[in-house]
Amino acid sequence: MSFAWPGFADIDPIAFATFSIAVELLGIAAAMEAIMKTRTSPGAIAWTLSLVLMPTLVLPLYLVFGRRKFRGYRKARRLGSSPMQQMAHVLSSHLQTYLTAPPAPHAVLERVAQMPFTSGTQATLLINGNSAFATLFDAIEKARDYVLLEYYIVRDDALGQALSELLIRKARTGVRIFFLYDEIGSYQLHNNYIRQLIESGVDIRSFHSTKGRRNRFQLNFRNHRKIAVVDGEFGMVGGMNIGDEYVDRHPVLTPWRDTNIALGGPAVQCLQLVFLEDWYWACEHIPALNWVPLPPQGATATMLIIPTGPADSLESCVLSVLHLINSAQRRLWIVSPYFVPDPAVISALQLAAMRGVDVRILLPEKPDRRLVWLSSFAYLDDVQTVGIHVYRYHAGFLHQKVWLIDDECAMVGTTNLDNRSFRLNFEIGTLTFDKAFADQVETMLMADFAQSRLLGPQQLAGRNWWFRLAVRCAHLLAPIQ
Repeated sequence: MSFAWPGFADIDPIAFATFSIAVELLGIAAAMEAIMKTRTSPGAIAWTLSLVLMPTLVLPLYLVFGRRKFRGYRKARRLGSSPMQQMAHVLSSHLQTYLTAPPAPHAVLERVAQMPFTSGTQATLLINGNSAFATLFDAIEKARDYVLLEYYIVRDDALGQALSELLIRKARTGVRIFFLYDEIGSYQLHNNYIRQLIESGVDIRSFHSTKGRRNRFQLNFRNHRKIAVVDGEFGMVGGMNIGDEYVDRHPVLTPWRDTNIALGGPAVQCLQLVFLEDWYWACEHIPALNWVPLPPQGATATMLIIPTGPADSLESCVLSVLHLINSAQRRLWIVSPYFVPDPAVISALQLAAMRGVDVRILLPEKPDRRLVWLSSFAYLDDVQTVGIHVYRYHAGFLHQKVWLIDDECAMVGTTNLDNRSFRLNFEIGTLTFDKAFADQVETMLMADFAQSRLLGPQQLAGRNWWFRLAVRCAHLLAPIQ
């Protein structure tokens, strides 16, 4: 008597064996690549065992999530791409008057960012979406020549439609609009939204992270930047994308707590170059832009634009984060919606607290991504044992990415304290040195702390077994969350 599993009776055993051997050999080849190129030993071990033992299941995952570098992207300041290199030279020639000595001890950040410190910048703090988008829409309304927009998420909702209508109207008056979005972050964006913009003269493109034969499967890399530039005179950066949730219309997470920064002066030209590099990657086109800075009267801030991403030769985001933590002497306040740092960042935070720095970390009480929220519990006990104060914001969802360092240094940008921002996303930060601006950030964060609860010790140990297991499982997925 013989028995065959349903559906397997017609399978050719020789073909099946050939297929299995081929997949195993591909798994072994991928495992060898993982051994040679994976950033950390635990990561190399995890990929190697999985690829050898379960190649059919794991090999597709490795193609998507195993990549360490973004292929083909070229930064003019770093590797040299002729058209972009010319733009970098043009920018450099116009910035000479505004170049300034880096505030001690931050000179190394110029090498990390491949950008200069500039003086004469005006920095304006924009608290929450209504203020930020009113400022942005007003700047676009006043545009005379061009508008540059770059966002991770663009939604076809009320806010997205309001922006679309404004852009269409400005484009019809002759203002050039260049609009870049991340196709993975904006996967829900309707084709009709894009078509209407194109038909009205708006040049809208996806970042195209899968561009090129070698990048076909690199779905794990994202352009997480949020940049706006108008006429080379106004710039804006921060945590806010284009969507109703950012103006308090989320059905669950409202009110939405976020922060942007508006810029005027030479830092806008630096911001413009970052946009142009991303735009050139997407479509290999360089529009004519204004490279002559126009510093607002009375502007006193010194600023460094810090772009980071997986195309950099070094881990620029981790390096800049570690430097800022290590530079703190009196105060280090960090606000992030996600807290899944690597061991080096944990150690730096611990050392800062041990040398007497007032280290505070503000995280959301409500999660928008439950896996990342669970992962954060794996780190809380490690930082709290040395006197780091961790707060949970309870007056809505906290999405801002803000740092306050000592008395004069503040950073507003797009970088989260997680592996995705550190190694997989294109991010941007504005490091500002100005006592008046830092005081405004301090006032803002003190109001946020007043609407937060200070966590007690042993956040994970006091939980039940199932919760601790869920935290550990989520922690295993931290590199790809």
